[in-house]
Amino acid sequence: MTAHEIAPLPDLPADLPGLVRIETSDRHATTPIIMDMLRSVYPHDQVFGKYCTVQEYIDCPPDEVFRYLSHTRSLEEWTYSLRGFTPAGEPGLWLAYDRLGDTTEIYTRTVAHPAAMTVDYHCAWDQGKHLWMVYLMRVVDARTVLDVDGSVVLWTNCRHPFYDENPYPETAPADRVPWVGDFWEMFAAGHQLEMSNLKAICEYRWANDLPVTPTWMSE
Repeated sequence: MTAHEIAPLPDLPADLPGLVRIETSDRHATTPIIMDMLRSVYPHDQVFGKYCTVQEYIDCPPDEVFRYLSHTRSLEEWTYSLRGFTPAGEPGLWLAYDRLGDTTEIYTRTVAHPAAMTVDYHCAWDQGKHLWMVYLMRVVDARTVLDVDGSVVLWTNCRHPFYDENPYPETAPADRVPWVGDFWEMFAAGHQLEMSNLKAICEYRWANDLPVTPTWMSE
């Protein structure tokens, strides 16, 4: 028997829990399963409990949006509360302040892949040794997915266990009350607000023939 004659998933039982395929559950049997997954109202924790994903269309070319996001210092413009980025003494590592935590230090390292147009911000409050807060972003050519010029930006954040309890309390300012995880319930709304900032900035610069990525970010 040749490779293309072998049925898919030969090593798995047909009744594997959680596996729904048309071979074992036809359309009529699967429709009630799908309908049960659709609700007019969803509990907030079910939607945003473990993952937080927001998205936005931006009327600006994808390569321009990607280039802008690839610069860590762009966070000082489009995020709500990250300010004052300076080199942190290691290549690619930046120190800033997250004003959500009063005078909280935040460390950031940006990992960007031009071919896939992904930009991942690896961050942490208080210390720069373990960057456990990871913000995953992807820029998509809107012509491909919406048949219009511009970009679609997808942004996902995963609820790392450390959001529930500070793993490095000894590095925290003594007088700081909030912990970053205290804001998790507001992440979706807050990130969407920041995506609107990103959209406004990129669209304005592109429409007015200004550099989407200011020269000072590369200095």
